[in-house]
Amino acid sequence: MSLTIAVPKGTLLEESRRRLANAGLSLPHDVGRKLILDDPGGGARFLLLRPSDVPTYVEFGAADCGIVGADVLWETERSVSELADLNFGYCRLVVAGPRSAGFHQGRPLPTFCRVASKFVRSAEGYFAERDLPVQIIPLHGSVEISPVVGLADLIVDLVATGRTLAEHDLVIVDEIAPSTARFVVNPVRFRAKYEEVTALLERLQCDA
Repeated sequence: MSLTIAVPKGTLLEESRRRLANAGLSLPHDVGRKLILDDPGGGARFLLLRPSDVPTYVEFGAADCGIVGADVLWETERSVSELADLNFGYCRLVVAGPRSAGFHQGRPLPTFCRVASKFVRSAEGYFAERDLPVQIIPLHGSVEISPVVGLADLIVDLVATGRTLAEHDLVIVDEIAPSTARFVVNPVRFRAKYEEVTALLERLQCDA
């Protein structure tokens, strides 16, 4: 019985491909715009998806299991089971602000400041835990420029190397949480395909 596996496009794709190859599954290269791909050996079908869509496809059973960043799971309310941390795609969700503001040196964060982020739920949770009222400004990209042009006082964003922050003279004020690739599964499909799913997970983790 083969598996249907949701694989995220973007930064996690190539390492996901390598891990799958080490698990004996071949995710084809150079497929143009095709988003449904089959392992030549017949062991799996792959769905190439936007990262934010992976939990949805898994929850509703269009995919049996999938690979997705923890940051995506934080922002969704999908009923999927997270079985393992695959230990790649490391980055950090952080609060950052202009170097000139001095927040990184201990200056208190202002109340009712504006915070720009793609990670609205995570940002809301962070400031709510600190009882700090803020205005969250949802953005879908180019978050780093928002303090530069006066749209926001702070940002909440994912950081890998910190290079983009530095290019816009932003510094990390606080780290919210680290994010890595996670293996998720549809709970019903997990029971129905327990042996196949656990065998795949074991092979993926052998390379961790």
